[in-house]
Amino acid sequence: MAAAAAVPTGAGAATASGPLITRRIPSTGEELPVIGLGTSGPFEVGSVASERDPLKEVLEAFFAAGAKLVDTSPMYSTAEAVLGDLMTPAMHEQVFLATKVWTRGAREGVAQMTKSAELLKQPRLDLIQVHNLLDLDTQLKTLRAWKAEGRVRYIGITHYTVGSHAELAKIIEREKLDFVQFNYSASTPDAEKRLLPLAADRGVAVLVNRPFEDGAMFNAVRGKPVPPWAAEFDATSWGQVFLKYILSHPAVTAVIPATGKVRHLEDNLAAGRGKLPDAKQRAEIARALSS
Repeated sequence: MAAAAAVPTGAGAATASGPLITRRIPSTGEELPVIGLGTSGPFEVGSVASERDPLKEVLEAFFAAGAKLVDTSPMYSTAEAVLGDLMTPAMHEQVFLATKVWTRGAREGVAQMTKSAELLKQPRLDLIQVHNLLDLDTQLKTLRAWKAEGRVRYIGITHYTVGSHAELAKIIEREKLDFVQFNYSASTPDAEKRLLPLAADRGVAVLVNRPFEDGAMFNAVRGKPVPPWAAEFDATSWGQVFLKYILSHPAVTAVIPATGKVRHLEDNLAAGRGKLPDAKQRAEIARALSS
């Protein structure tokens, strides 16, 4: 449930240069660019060219920038099929493809994950996550077997509400996982209390969803210019400010804003370059939102 990025009125052009920042997956040391691409919403389209052509342009720009991580789910209606159809062989070589299992029962889970691989045209998936913890124990058992067989490289869990954080923490404490995905932002920093430190301590990679709180954060700063101090950490738009706040936490591996527009994608990618805010600047961002 990643929110689509928006470039607020008056935001400057993306200016940070250089390669995307990368972070290591703790369980293996493999590096991932910190800006990924979510597919909930924008990639849930039909088969007509007018709907798919803009998404093809987004994918082309995403991979041309050196980005890799694309997150999807069978919960997102047609998103898996659309991705599978639009990605070229070169994209398949570059992509770090994450999807989810979202059903009850071992047989149903196997069937759903097999179907996802077929739709995505990626026989060996990089990451499968138990979506919203549905039938967790059953699906984790299957995922561990698949990982041992080489059918998936990493396994994890997801949720998207603050109310789920306590349960996510309990699972991380008792289970050996590669990834955890949850909501975190400058306006909803609850994960900083326990979940993010715990993930770092347990060696679990963190994917962040809902980085813009479904667009509510842009409403909070509507009509306000980007503060001059944002230039100190190479941010030229509110979207970059919000994403850089998330990425400045060392436990975060990547953030996955969803978008179907190239200009929004480019703004998101700019947040993954240049400097990141320090503790003082993070506090300024929080104050700007609260005011």
